[in-house]
Amino acid sequence: MKAEILAIGSELLGPLRSETNSLWLTERLLDAGIEVAARATLADDRALLEAALRDARSRADVVIATGGLGPTADDLTREAAAAAVGRRLRRDGAIVEALRARFARYGRAMSATNEKQADILEGAEALPNSRGTAPGQLLEQEGRLLVLLPGPPGEMKPMFEEQVLPRLRARAGATRVVRRRVLRIAAMPESEVDEIAAPVYSRFENPKTTILGAVGQVELHLVAHGDGAAEADSRIEDLAAALRAALPGRIYAEDGRDLPQVVVGLLRERGLTLALAESCTGGLLSARLTDVPGASAVLERAFVTYSNRAKSEEVGVLPSLLEEHGAVSEEVAAVLAAGAARVAGADVGVGITGIAGPDGGTAEKPVGLVFVAVDGAAGTRVRRNLFPGGRERVRFQATQVALEMLRRGLLGLPPL
Repeated sequence: MKAEILAIGSELLGPLRSETNSLWLTERLLDAGIEVAARATLADDRALLEAALRDARSRADVVIATGGLGPTADDLTREAAAAAVGRRLRRDGAIVEALRARFARYGRAMSATNEKQADILEGAEALPNSRGTAPGQLLEQEGRLLVLLPGPPGEMKPMFEEQVLPRLRARAGATRVVRRRVLRIAAMPESEVDEIAAPVYSRFENPKTTILGAVGQVELHLVAHGDGAAEADSRIEDLAAALRAALPGRIYAEDGRDLPQVVVGLLRERGLTLALAESCTGGLLSARLTDVPGASAVLERAFVTYSNRAKSEEVGVLPSLLEEHGAVSEEVAAVLAAGAARVAGADVGVGITGIAGPDGGTAEKPVGLVFVAVDGAAGTRVRRNLFPGGRERVRFQATQVALEMLRRGLLGLPPL
């Protein structure tokens, strides 16, 4: 079975509101063994909605629309759906009375405009809404389902869980199972990951793989279908194992954890403490680590050594070294890492120094140049990086590289 989701509401297309219903519905549908083939966010425009609903119904077994079921003039989902499926709307007197009673319980008279919320597609089943005034609707036509749900998540989610999902599960088959896994890779370009991974995942029709790139990270999303949990689990593990073999040591998590969580976990397992000396990242690495519960057990101290004076006074970078090599250099990064660990009495130190921009770069040391160093029992590792993008992207990528260098050092993997 395939589904399409339409999120309806002009406000969702502005800068002040985020559309979250379709993401939540996608997860629940996948868990039920139903593939989501398309998602769209649409303005409150009757012609646009009618066309979108008609097109979605021509392709998908299940079409779910959220929003546009309110009482105001711009709530047009019911009218657009009626036109799309060629059915009339009928006003349900029982729903009108239930709405009046609901308003009366709060000591209010119901406006006449609310009556339109009782307009139900001919042949559709009204879905009661115990948390709001807009009932949902479910119409089966020519073997396909059209589901109209209210937009507020607090109303939509329980209505879907209690009244729609059980029917969809029954249609998809009681034994049909979907398994999902996300393989996360840090400090490796998306094109490079796909060049290695594509020959592997392209051999598999089930699971399917989607590659997603983000700042400093690449994710491989695997989705497997099976007749029962054992089959789905086996399918997804076969592909995951093949990808691990193709990308040895590069996949840092398959269980939903982010990179700071992984690093904090490794430090805790080994009973090691960490100290940081950050220049261009200005404490961003410290902030990302301390977002992780339990980080206090491993993060001993963090220095923001933004100026040359701070580099010298806080962690012992000699002025002569700064004069000879400049603050943005391999030599200074190495001393920042070793000095942070020494001053803090920590087992591992990290040093970061670079040019985040937008100005300050030269031909020899351009914007985006960042040196990251990790100092520990195995010695000091320094990596030269030239990151693309603006200031925020450069700073975040620097922390990603630092975390990946820490992870690899703690696991005894080769340097980046």
